[in-house]
Amino acid sequence: MPLTGNLLIGQRAVTGSQAAIRAIDPATNQSLEPAYAGGTGEHVAQACALAWAAFDRYRETSLEQRAAFLDTIAEQIEALGDALIDRAVAESGLPKARIQGERGRTCTQLRTFARVVRDGEWLDVRVDNRLPERQPLPRADLRQRQVALGPVAVFGASNFPLAFSVAGGDTASALAAGCPVVVKAHGAHPGTSELVGQAVARAVQLCGLPEGVFSLLYGAGREVGIALVSDPRIKAVGFTGSRSGGIALCQAAQARPEPIPVYAEMSSINPVFLFDAALQARAESLAQGFVASLTQGAGQFCTNPGLVIARQGPALQRFIAAASEQVRQAAAQTMLTPGIHSAYAAGIAALADNANAQVAASGQPPQGPNQCQAQLFVTQAYAFLTDPALQAEVFGAASLVVACENDAQVRQVAEHVEGQLTATLHLDDGDLDSARALLPTLERKAGRMLVNGWPTGVEVCDAMVHGGPFPATSDARSTSVGTAAILRFLRPVCYQDFPDALLPQALKHGNPLQLRRLLDGKRER
Repeated sequence: MPLTGNLLIGQRAVTGSQAAIRAIDPATNQSLEPAYAGGTGEHVAQACALAWAAFDRYRETSLEQRAAFLDTIAEQIEALGDALIDRAVAESGLPKARIQGERGRTCTQLRTFARVVRDGEWLDVRVDNRLPERQPLPRADLRQRQVALGPVAVFGASNFPLAFSVAGGDTASALAAGCPVVVKAHGAHPGTSELVGQAVARAVQLCGLPEGVFSLLYGAGREVGIALVSDPRIKAVGFTGSRSGGIALCQAAQARPEPIPVYAEMSSINPVFLFDAALQARAESLAQGFVASLTQGAGQFCTNPGLVIARQGPALQRFIAAASEQVRQAAAQTMLTPGIHSAYAAGIAALADNANAQVAASGQPPQGPNQCQAQLFVTQAYAFLTDPALQAEVFGAASLVVACENDAQVRQVAEHVEGQLTATLHLDDGDLDSARALLPTLERKAGRMLVNGWPTGVEVCDAMVHGGPFPATSDARSTSVGTAAILRFLRPVCYQDFPDALLPQALKHGNPLQLRRLLDGKRER
């Protein structure tokens, strides 16, 4: 399928008129065709108007219609074949196998939300039947369901050109909830975004849905994004990216006459806690697993282990020595964009120049442009607690080991870190008491805690939480991965004393959708 460089506003391909975006192959620094001229405020308004016009019809599609739509998007993405894979590789510098896996995850997410929609439990139907004889006052007939918030703005992420972008988790969960979506494509992979956008638009047409259910916009800088978040027809935002970008969107959303929620995933260094018994038993194998996680994908994962915390002593020194050797052997890898590589180099330089951090090891030198050379640093707990610069995220394969004097200092460091997506504990049976004492702190700090594993790799399933307290996300009550992500784009509505003829299908007295309900305070089986 040829790339056009056009915006997709509903079913129309529209040529932008603002500064153009060109994808750059980070492995060669060569720009790729075509150019993608940016949209204007008028284009944003057109897409939002279409989304609003589609909203009431789309949110009341049947469960089967909506599920079939999500399934159809997955089918249309798969039908793109190698054209999608090849373009995503060229625009991201990621290996072909990684992009193939990411395409699989993207389609799995869509099909998982199709299953969720069909099940209907997300409607959270609650019925309190009328009690006309109750004293001293009768009770009205009360029925509650969840309804879609309204059109959602989604911002594509740089590090996942498929799974967190045009048809990624934010889009899939918003569409599952019944919300039309307007996507702002990430500037690093506009061709990948157009291909996926065309697949979504075809699915809209094949399923006979209103064209405003989906639109795709491009724009350099933040003008289009701010205009999109500021449009009164947009009712929620999904974002994965930098802390500065997420905060800018939150501020724009709160400055509206009608503030709206922004679900922004922003910054996390994902601390790893190594407990004494585990370190003494397997310092070398822990180091191997750590460096494999650290360098996976050039460290360009939201859950990259950027911080290691442990008690100082011979076992920690064994870990540092083994990890340093692994890092020295690590080959340099191409990063996603020249800008991300420049930011990584600046972050590494800042740590190298910091008197409170010592370089433990550097990876193999780069062999081409925009390559990430892995780095390992070491510091002491007292320095980490007094130097805010040591807590700054370095997006890439870099990590800092914090040596603590005792368990109390480990807990002090844990209290000092900001909100995180993950917190990892490596422990043996002899460490249970120390770990138990740390858990209350970690529960306050992280959205996902894991034992004897590594945080890279986020399973798409019902129990997953990919979120956490600020600055990991802008709203710690939500997740952007897993089926609970649908809850971000819903709100409850109560219907009091409605005649059955006026009730939505989910709330009718005969329960025609056969939903599992909370009926008079008891959950139906």
